Amino acid sequence: MIAMRDQNGSIVDIVRLSVFREVAVLGSFTAAARSLRYTQSAVSRQIAALEEDVAAVLFDRVPRGVRLTDEGRCLLGHADAVLDRLDAARRDLTALREVDTGRLRIGAFATAEAVLVPRAMAAFQAAHPRVELSLSDGLTAAHIGRLRAGELDVAVLAGSPGSVEGLALHHLLDDPLLVALPTDHRFAGRRTLRLTELAGESWIAGSTTVEDTLIGMCLRSGFRPSVRYVVQEWTAKQGLVAAGLGITLVPGLAATALRPDILVKRLHADEASPRAIYAAVVDRRPRPPAVQRFLDYLTESAALLLHELSQIMSR
Repeated sequence: MIAMRDQNGSIVDIVRLSVFREVAVLGSFTAAARSLRYTQSAVSRQIAALEEDVAAVLFDRVPRGVRLTDEGRCLLGHADAVLDRLDAARRDLTALREVDTGRLRIGAFATAEAVLVPRAMAAFQAAHPRVELSLSDGLTAAHIGRLRAGELDVAVLAGSPGSVEGLALHHLLDDPLLVALPTDHRFAGRRTLRLTELAGESWIAGSTTVEDTLIGMCLRSGFRPSVRYVVQEWTAKQGLVAAGLGITLVPGLAATALRPDILVKRLHADEASPRAIYAAVVDRRPRPPAVQRFLDYLTESAALLLHELSQIMSR
């Protein structure tokens, strides 16, 4: 029996509330019995039991059916609220068990949103068009907090995420740091470069504080890069590189979305270690099917991205 307890400690059966609402809407025990596929006597017993539960007469009997009493009208509003919430709970539970309903809330950081995550989202949406997808942009620490708070279902994280208690991490790929060069650069024919070979170049950065940018890595190689242009937007950085006005560093995650008139070269591993990219979810069993399916699409997207990167770097 599904039931609720009222403020006096009495048990109110949810089935009786459902029968009560049907009688109230249709105005007749006979019509409610027909709608619910009950016998009329079964409907009468349910209403009598409910009236005993709440210690109130809920219907006045009239020649052509029944009419709500004041107490009945009061109870009907509460019955609607309880039954509607129960229906919503059932729908939410169904969404957790099935891929083709519900919603999936995704968090990611900027360069993961260039190719990796949108490609996985598009593949998922094509296979499961009735699932509502949302994407939130942000940093790793913020996404971890939102996962724990139940505000995200999946988050793509960069680097070492620190404390991940209560979360499960799925390694997607190791993201290399690359050098973006114009096509006529003197190192255009090289496959791999050292940062120290680029010490005399003009650099393009997102901030005048080099330490806060990707090219801050040059400091660890023993030189301070000469920042000629400071721009934050990737499109502007690409335009400057393509025009031969400077070079910059770019994460591998963003490299496949670069303009075709830019070359990217890998740095020596001892100078620029790749950063690990993970998908994080709340660690629980069973895992919602939609979450697991999206993790599969992220894994496929990461594998394709690595293949495309290898082709780009072989130019």
